[in-house]
Amino acid sequence: MPLDPVAQQIAAALHSTFPAIDFGRSGTAHRDMLRAAAAEVIHDSTEPIGSVLDRDIPGSDGPVAIRVYRPVDVPSGEPLPIAVFTHGGGWVVCDLDSHDAMCRAITNAAGCTVVAVDFRLAPEHRFPAGVEDAYAALLWVAAHGREIGGDPSRLAVIGDSAGGNLAAVVAQMARDRGGPALQLQILIYPVTDFRFDTSSHLDPGDATVLQSDEVRYFWYEYLPDHDTGAEPYASPLRAPSLAGLPPALVITAEYDPLRDEGEAYAARLAADGVTTTATRYDGVMHSFVTFLDALPSARQAVAQIGAALQAAFASADGAGNGSASLETRAP
Repeated sequence: MPLDPVAQQIAAALHSTFPAIDFGRSGTAHRDMLRAAAAEVIHDSTEPIGSVLDRDIPGSDGPVAIRVYRPVDVPSGEPLPIAVFTHGGGWVVCDLDSHDAMCRAITNAAGCTVVAVDFRLAPEHRFPAGVEDAYAALLWVAAHGREIGGDPSRLAVIGDSAGGNLAAVVAQMARDRGGPALQLQILIYPVTDFRFDTSSHLDPGDATVLQSDEVRYFWYEYLPDHDTGAEPYASPLRAPSLAGLPPALVITAEYDPLRDEGEAYAARLAADGVTTTATRYDGVMHSFVTFLDALPSARQAVAQIGAALQAAFASADGAGNGSASLETRAP
């Protein structure tokens, strides 16, 4: 279907506000420019939540900052399930503040604790620094979740875009390294493969927010060298097997160069026996869930995420038949 008119307006506003990716400019310079531009147009999140706490935890190579969200209308002493969240931004830009509104919405929709991870960014810290930080945060939550009012026996990972890549890889790490056990992985328009040859990369239609060349730029800022892109912890779609991973919800957007690789990952998960739900939101673009106050599809997606987390945490058995079908949702 055509790109939603409101999405078109959002895309135009983004292009007029934020600097375009320049392959001659470093990721560090892009990050500084984006932060300066965001300070002019992005205001503090207003959705009320029960509490928010910033703290540092031990990481894979020094302390890592986390932000802990608890939902409204939950007694302060009640231990809640925990979803560990990794933000998008091509592993290069964005931070805890850029995704604060999304985390607030998810913690309320799911009725769970959300722990957002301020992992190290490239190019100063290239692969695997960021994903090792994310896995270290999951290990800390599993060992110390009760310190933040969580129930470490009920865990999930969630991420959007490059953060979806990290969430998928952390799920693989948890399987490969002996835990912790996860009830669910939620991958929102994830990066899954160091290739740019899918139909959605080659013919993205009205993919106005993220271009295929920009994806390529972020990959080259993230990886230490070209060959590393073939490693499964960089490109989770290239893992020899996805068997034994937790159930998955994979959300994609119609107008997104990452659409096909996200859906390919959902299909691989199902083929390897993982219970998987794949949903494509039609008429919207990459990053649409960020625009909670403008796009009805964003609120629909958050409601779907919240329901999936509630169901996973309520179920004692996450096993399934490994089936998956692609559902599409219109604005």
